[in-house]
Parts: sequence; structure tokens; C-alpha cells
Amino acid sequence: MYKRILDHLNTAILLFDPELILTFINTSGEILLADSAHHLVGQTAEELFRTSDPALLINLKQSLAMVEPLVDRALTLNRTNQSVTTNFSATPLMVNEQVSEILVEFQQVDNHLRISKEEQLVTQQNTARLLVRGLAHEIKNPLGGLRGAAQLLDLELHDPELKEYTQIIIDESDRLQGLLDKMLGPNKLPNKKSLNIHEVLERVRQLVQAESSGSLLIKSDYDPSIPDIYADKDQLIQAILNIARNAVQALNGKGNIIFKTRIHRQMNIGRKRYKLAVKCDIIDNGPGVDPAMMSQIFYPMITGRAEGTGLGLSIAQALINQHSGLIECNSEPGKTVFSISLPMETGNE
Repeated sequence: MYKRILDHLNTAILLFDPELILTFINTSGEILLADSAHHLVGQTAEELFRTSDPALLINLKQSLAMVEPLVDRALTLNRTNQSVTTNFSATPLMVNEQVSEILVEFQQVDNHLRISKEEQLVTQQNTARLLVRGLAHEIKNPLGGLRGAAQLLDLELHDPELKEYTQIIIDESDRLQGLLDKMLGPNKLPNKKSLNIHEVLERVRQLVQAESSGSLLIKSDYDPSIPDIYADKDQLIQAILNIARNAVQALNGKGNIIFKTRIHRQMNIGRKRYKLAVKCDIIDNGPGVDPAMMSQIFYPMITGRAEGTGLGLSIAQALINQHSGLIECNSEPGKTVFSISLPMETGNE
């Protein structure tokens, strides 16, 4: 029973015997160490933390020797492909005045920062969307009147040259109306059905490859074990296509783009925690996003290109938000990653 409870905690829990051999690890611990309990249980603390901050092993041995709880903060834990910053605590568990086990807890500090960043991003997006909706409403009313007046004037005019001017007013009104509609984002709820995320990515890959020159290389790194997700195929294609086209434009037609998928367990998206989520990364080796624009790239009308509208990423974020997901961006010169996180939902949820 206690193992079932521990598996639902956000904190990573590890149990070591007096010989410092791992006897139990919960689901959050598996996520933190990026490995399965089947592979980890039975390993020594020295094997688990060999490449990590030496203080981890020192604290663990000291807690065992002194039979006292120990706490340490901001320790680096190295995993297979990355490092994470954690807060650490070790507590000896006693039976008949002897240490029977040592309970180790890890709290991933950078994970808390990521969750806080996600919440801030969602709040900013919602605020921006409300602002744009209010502004669009104020513009649409006089715009409709302007177009109607131009149509009435066009009926009264007989000179073809003068009719050209009224037609310009009508055409430009329609163009502004279309721009406002794009700024407002999707105007219909997603029609969710069971689908394979890789079918969506392959469709986008084919479209982008057909639009680009031969000097652009688009690779895939898929996890074939990812089950079907419950989503609107057309909306996902549109969102991912907007991001992929941004990558193509950043590369100026020459470079590499990678479509990557992975499954994540116990993942936080915004304020909600999901048992399973799929993460799709669109990675390019372009010059990177201007650091001054990083906090604004998902706002409408924000663009770093003279010919850009600044709506592609804003629309993509709105479409993914409708699927309870989120788009994040990490960028440095030579590597930009747009990550789409989508919860694994079913039709009953």
C-alpha cells in the first residue's frame, strides 16, 4: 500500500539498505534518474551517484554513520544525457534501535522553476489573448461600417476610375478583417479523434520538405512506442507546420531540422499533472532566437523578420492550448528547440 502512495508523490523517493544498496524507487525517482526501477534496484549508491556531486554520497554515508537526518541543497545530479539541480535529504529508519533503511528524498529545483515558468507563460498568453480580443472588437465595428459605406458609394459612382478607389477601400477592409481573425486565433473547438502523432509529424515533414530547397535536411527521431493521442489532426498539423516553417525561415533554406518525440510520465503542464504526456521537439541548427525577444515570441504581431506577420507562433500556441498542451522554446546559437507537450487523453476524459 505504501508503495502505491509513494508512486503518486511528486518527490523522488529512494530507499537504501544499510549497505547502501537501492531497494526501492518510486515513479518520480525513475523520472529523475531517467531509468527504470527494474534496472536501478540492486545498484549501490556509489554506482548511482558516481558521476554526480560528491556531496550526495558523502551526505548519505554520513547520515548512516551518525544515524541522523541530513539535508543539503542545490546539488547536481547527473543523468544519462543531462544534469539536474536537486535538494537532498537522507533520513535513517530505525527498527529495534538499528538502521534498517535510509530514506532519500530528492526535489528537483529546476523542475519547480520550469513549472513556474510554464504558469507565467500561460498567464501571459491568456492576458495577451484577452487584450487582442478586446482590441479586435473595437476595430471590427468601425471597419464594418467603413466597408459598408464604400460599397454604397460604389453603387452611386459611374466613373470606372472612381470605382477603383472604392474597391481599394473594400479590399483593404477585407484584408484587415482577415488579419484580425488570424490575431484572434482558432474560432472553433477542436474535433478530437484518436490519431498517431507520427502521422501528423510526417505530414508536416513532407509539406516542409516540398516547400524548401534540396539543401535543407529534415530528420526524424521518433519513439515508436508512443500510443495514439486524442486530438484534432488538422489543428495539430497547423500548429506544428507554423513552428516548422519558422525553423525553415531561420535557417534561410540551408541546415538541419529534427522532429523528435518522447513519452514522459507524471508531467506537469501548466497547473495540471498528467500521468502520461507526449513531447514533440522541433529542433533546428539555425542562429537562434534573439534573447531580447524570447519572452515575447508567442505574442501576436511580434516578429524578428521584416516580412513576417508575427502570428504563426501565437496561433500555434492557441491551438495547442486548446488541447490542454503548451509550447515552450529554448534557444542558443546553433540549436533552437520548440517543445510541444500534449497530455495523453482519451475520449472519456
